[in-house]
Amino acid sequence: MLRPSLRCSRLPSAKLAVGLLSPLYGPRCPPARAINDKASNDKTNHDKASHDKTPDHRNLGVQQELFINSVYSPGSPIFLPHGTRVFNRLVNFLRKLYIHFGFHEVITPTMYKKSLWAKSGHLQNYDDNMYTVTGNVADVQEAAADGDEQYGLKPMNCPGHCLIFKSKVRSYRDLPIRYADFSPLHRNESSGALSGLTRVRRFHQDDGHIFCRPCQVEEEISKTLDFVKAVYGVLHLGVGYRLVLSTRPAEHYIGTQDEWARAENHLKRALEASGMDWGVDEGQGAFYGPKIDIVLKDPTGKEHQTATIQLDFQLPKRFELEYQAPAPDMEARGETATDPELLANYGPVVPVMIHRAVLGSVERLMALLVESYNGKWPFWLNPRQAIVLTVKDTPAVVGWAEQVRDTLRGTQSGPLAESLAGLTTKLTDVTVDVDATARPVGAKIRDAREKGYGMILMVGDAEVGSKQVSLGKERLSPAQLLEKMRQMTDSFQ
Repeated sequence: MLRPSLRCSRLPSAKLAVGLLSPLYGPRCPPARAINDKASNDKTNHDKASHDKTPDHRNLGVQQELFINSVYSPGSPIFLPHGTRVFNRLVNFLRKLYIHFGFHEVITPTMYKKSLWAKSGHLQNYDDNMYTVTGNVADVQEAAADGDEQYGLKPMNCPGHCLIFKSKVRSYRDLPIRYADFSPLHRNESSGALSGLTRVRRFHQDDGHIFCRPCQVEEEISKTLDFVKAVYGVLHLGVGYRLVLSTRPAEHYIGTQDEWARAENHLKRALEASGMDWGVDEGQGAFYGPKIDIVLKDPTGKEHQTATIQLDFQLPKRFELEYQAPAPDMEARGETATDPELLANYGPVVPVMIHRAVLGSVERLMALLVESYNGKWPFWLNPRQAIVLTVKDTPAVVGWAEQVRDTLRGTQSGPLAESLAGLTTKLTDVTVDVDATARPVGAKIRDAREKGYGMILMVGDAEVGSKQVSLGKERLSPAQLLEKMRQMTDSFQ
């Protein structure tokens, strides 16, 4: 009896609720509130002045201290601590969804021998976009004996995932198998085309590959479209993107026209079943198969291809991938056998490979988010989630501010060995800073607002006495505040 395909339930709609958090602040005393009102008016005027300017992630990235670029590595952004926090939160968000959608994360090499790229077809069809690496070999005879001392930096992960699939005997009962990979990729863009995070030479992709039976193809594509809708809904990218079916190129493709037609029909049926609007881009498929691209618009109206779903009948053949199944001829056609005599006959079948990326290039998507949010990050993604401001710089007030910070972070003072017990459950991943400088409260508030903190917290003598913290008009204990932060993070606010 053939094993039914794994079915995944959709994410509850409540989990897709999204909201932007405007920075909250609130000093206790009237003089500070008066100063703060002026700061608010200043910010409003600043916002009106800057509204006319189209957000540019290259400028915002510098202002928000997210990333820099260096002449010593063009096209390879250097992420600063704040940018790294955003990057990691996006990646960790996907990692949690991988569990829901049945993906297993793997780590693969950065470079492979060029013979692998020849086997995959990338060397013949993608050579201009690849970097070649040659090591300095001390022994010339050793290099000659190896006969394959030249390597290529990987522009994509699919050959490595094929090697994993091929590493053991597979049964039809094992499929679908879903691998995910965040390893860095390298593609040789011309220097004139490089731009911030949108056109780079080194980048990360939420690269995934699904090895499935022919009868599972459309279901897996539908699940991947559900994955895309869930993620883009959370990121507030549900408006302004479109689906495009890219078909067989006129030249530089592998496989027969019949195989391409069958693959394109699979994608068309999945798109029609999705209920979403889609179009066709003739001749723009990958060299190994047709694809569905998700194209986003930035604030200027310029379009960027982000997510992609690609169907591939060719790479599994090139790597001689196979799984064992009953009635192999019918299995290969996506048909179900019921004849006991046919079911008794096992044989090898070539799996279908689906390439998929939900974010696409993480760097490129970050650029779109930087421009879309324009400094007003949702709390869960904000690299500056909260800051504790002291009303005065006495030891008691500063000490309580630091204690609030440590509680919200889930850290504690004292010898490290004593704090390791239960460390993984205590750490909260909340980003909290303290401003205990001897400056007027109004100046601290203005500074915190300009930096884009999601929550601006106040502590003074009254908060020290009550063991609380002020958030706007509210007074909360650190435990209550932490619960509020967790609820906002869980609901993607």
